[in-house]
Amino acid sequence: MLDDDGSAVIGITDFAQGELGDVVFVELEAVGSELGEDDIFGTVEAVKTVSDLFMPVAGTIAAINEDLEATPEIVNDSPYADGWMVKITPDDPTSLDELLSAAEYADMVGA
Repeated sequence: MLDDDGSAVIGITDFAQGELGDVVFVELEAVGSELGEDDIFGTVEAVKTVSDLFMPVAGTIAAINEDLEATPEIVNDSPYADGWMVKITPDDPTSLDELLSAAEYADMVGA
């Protein structure tokens, strides 16, 4: 879903943050970075592991969540609101239609 300004918010799911454990560091690509679908837009470090973050669709990073630098645990506390990671301007907004819905994702991960 696109915001009024044509951007899409990207982050990780509640299921994913739960699998990672306590998030201790988030590193994100810079605003203006142009990335393709499945390109890495950052990394998230948790107590258990370090994981790459992959772009779900091609686009340009329009904003990053600067709050994550000082308080990365926001990802654990609020992955769908305050814990967002980047806002992108998709190259093709219709590509968002091909992503899983929340219900489809929950079925896939057995949540």
